[in-house]
Amino acid sequence: MKQSKLVLLMIMILFSLIVAACSSGKTSTENNKNDSTEEKSDNATTVVEDTQIPAEDPSASPQLAVNRGNMVVVGLQEPGGVFTPYFNSSGYDGNVQSVMFPPLVDINEVGEPIPGLAESWDVSEDGLTYTFHLRDDLKFDDGTPLTTEDVEFTLTLLHDPSYGGGTDITEAKVVGGLDYKNGDAKSISGIELINEQTIKITTEEVNAQSLRLLGGQILQKEYYGKDYKKGNLDYLNALHLKPVGAGPFRFVDYLPGQEIRYEANEYFYDGKPEVDQFIYKTTEGDSQQFFQTGELDYSALAANQDNFEFLQALGFANINVYTSSAYGYVTFNHEKEIFKDPKVRQAFIYGLDRQTIIDTYYQGYAQVANVPVSPTSWAYTDEVGSTNYDPEKAKELLEEAGWTEGDNGIREKDGQKLVVYYFTSAGGLGDTFIPIAKENYKEIGIDLQIEQMDFNALLSRVEKGDHDLASFSTTMLTDPYNGIESFHTKTNDTIIKGYGNEKIDGLIDATIATNDQDERAAAFHELYKALDEDPPVILMSYTKVLSGTNARVEGFEPNGYRGIASSLKNLQVVDVQP
Repeated sequence: MKQSKLVLLMIMILFSLIVAACSSGKTSTENNKNDSTEEKSDNATTVVEDTQIPAEDPSASPQLAVNRGNMVVVGLQEPGGVFTPYFNSSGYDGNVQSVMFPPLVDINEVGEPIPGLAESWDVSEDGLTYTFHLRDDLKFDDGTPLTTEDVEFTLTLLHDPSYGGGTDITEAKVVGGLDYKNGDAKSISGIELINEQTIKITTEEVNAQSLRLLGGQILQKEYYGKDYKKGNLDYLNALHLKPVGAGPFRFVDYLPGQEIRYEANEYFYDGKPEVDQFIYKTTEGDSQQFFQTGELDYSALAANQDNFEFLQALGFANINVYTSSAYGYVTFNHEKEIFKDPKVRQAFIYGLDRQTIIDTYYQGYAQVANVPVSPTSWAYTDEVGSTNYDPEKAKELLEEAGWTEGDNGIREKDGQKLVVYYFTSAGGLGDTFIPIAKENYKEIGIDLQIEQMDFNALLSRVEKGDHDLASFSTTMLTDPYNGIESFHTKTNDTIIKGYGNEKIDGLIDATIATNDQDERAAAFHELYKALDEDPPVILMSYTKVLSGTNARVEGFEPNGYRGIASSLKNLQVVDVQP
């Protein structure tokens, strides 16, 4: 969550609700709708279970949808019009790109790397050298070969001194990368082309993020590099609306405020998709209504019981309930003196009835978060972190921190009353959070003052440090490291302000100091214990995503790491007429 990513935070959150559901490894298929939704967690809270429920009456599909024939339509918020990977400043642009630009290394539904354009890869015994083996006969959607020269060009472009996008390739520490970026080197010495299908990349130190960084989307050298000169990438601006990729569908047209249109790519490595056309509909309106009338074939709705029953009542909807890979939180402004003491931050956590807030608003379609990673991840554990509401414990902690009860019940220290200002966006969870939090905090001697505003204003004021507390959510987390990197002092995070110390930094660094997943999981668990004692945020929730697919379309298998992109190649339209 570095600054370049944070500006887009809420855009990405909304994006994840619209087109990117997350499937946990425990997803089950149930035919009986009455058995589909409830399980008891350890604390006896009713939680909706991840599930897939087939449509009860596919023939009820609206005629508008049936008449579309071999075309699939999905809703999307209006993109920014930058369809070149690594250069967009809108999460919706990233969604447009994902249809056309598969990565070298893909990600499965639990966040583990799987083959993409690269059919395999080797990591040297010392963890420093990555050798990628491309699939046979890869082609871009214009029919030209995709080779390791295109991979080399992409990595070189990302090291260019004028590159200012959101991907920091220098984190991979490719040998010679900084020499190219900051010096006079004409190439990156750590990149070696073995042949057209094999490329070897040597790094300076072990970093679990390197595979993801090096195995990203590929730009065609002949097209995107035709006018490349080191130090000047302005020429790419003319290509952002004319993308050339290698995905299952190729770009056809973008009509602002209406749609992005694609057609099946006959050069796709896994074969031409059965669906002839794929469309992102960007028209403003109610996605629920668009799905009901047949204007959309796929839509994600706010996850709650009312919307679940709405989809059931339609009859033609295949229903999916997934656990998101993101987590929601309330951040402390650690630059404020009152939050320097971890006991005070602990008191704010114990003194907030998060369970009631989450249950009231989400109606069982979320659970209280205990660690900064979703239960969908291999790095999750339920053995660390407390979700208990304990106002007496909170009072004890505040007393130990020197905050004693004043005449009017509000605590004081050194003549200062314990008054804190909470910023949140209008509507949504905030409307439930506010009355419960005010009452909870009043009980333990905290005067909680509320300011609601639109998100842009919220972000601006938080970046300026005007707040004490503020609500946010992460984006989809492609790796558990992405959920905790903002707690590191080196990130200069604009939302998690003023947090961090050498101990926490060392524990965070340990989570990426090995490529062994078991060792990484153990390192994350040690970090979670330390964060429990020195909390950077109030962890709030892991939420569900509820999506409906018109029964006439089969093949959608969204997950929280790649959205619907990975399943687009498998889409097919089936006959639902009686």
